[in-house]
Amino acid sequence: MKRILTVQDISCVGRCSLTVALPIISAAGVEAAILPTAVLSTHTQFSSFTFCDLTPEIEKISLEFDKHGLTFDAIYTGYLGSFEQLSLVSELFDRNRGEGCKIVIDPVMADNGVLYKGFTEEFAGEMAKLCTKADLIIPNLTEASFMLGVPYNPNYDEAYIRSLLKSLCSLGTKEAAISGISFDKSKLGVYSYNSETDEYFYYCNDYLPVAYHGTGDIFASSVVGALMRGHSTASALKCAVDFTLECIKATMADEDRRVYGVNFEQALAYYISRLENKD
Repeated sequence: MKRILTVQDISCVGRCSLTVALPIISAAGVEAAILPTAVLSTHTQFSSFTFCDLTPEIEKISLEFDKHGLTFDAIYTGYLGSFEQLSLVSELFDRNRGEGCKIVIDPVMADNGVLYKGFTEEFAGEMAKLCTKADLIIPNLTEASFMLGVPYNPNYDEAYIRSLLKSLCSLGTKEAAISGISFDKSKLGVYSYNSETDEYFYYCNDYLPVAYHGTGDIFASSVVGALMRGHSTASALKCAVDFTLECIKATMADEDRRVYGVNFEQALAYYISRLENKD
């Protein structure tokens, strides 16, 4: 069985970060190991929450992994909340990089043209440096723009997205995929570029006019799970687009839905089935 180490925070309630990554990776039939960077009572969209910073534990935990000879088929990072965490994760990559260990970064820090609270353009620059060590990065358009130091442009065309993808790969990552891309108001999907093969890939599915917290975490986690199940990057991205859409549909159909997240649990059976299709 493959083993993924996912490095991000955990909200006790909220359906994001590790509470999303753990069940989705497990549903893929892959062992999910965790390295929590912080513990929150709820995610930050709640009006109040507790926060326990676990930065001092990151290196100690990862060195214990080394002591026991634990290896990982992939390391997947999500929300990293400080410069120190970026540095510690960079060292973690260096210690674990080896044949067969795939590094996937979801550079969670911005959306809709603005950085999340607490992040700066300097942080985005340091995140871009971390991405040089990745095999695959999965930013949204805003995150890609901040990492590249270019203005956010919501009025893009295909040529512009392709140029961003090439620029992202010029940072050093092998593959880049920008999520939330649409060239048709009725569709939404992902556009990627493989710098080793010089190939682009675009896939979309239906756009639903709603917004729920945590869909980005669902998307990235399902990509990593699919990759560990033998999917190509293109196939994994297709799987993630389709699964995320099913999660949103399930949420919309639930009259008693929680306001703080997505009913991804109700779509896990679809994800498990969808993983059998590697086209």
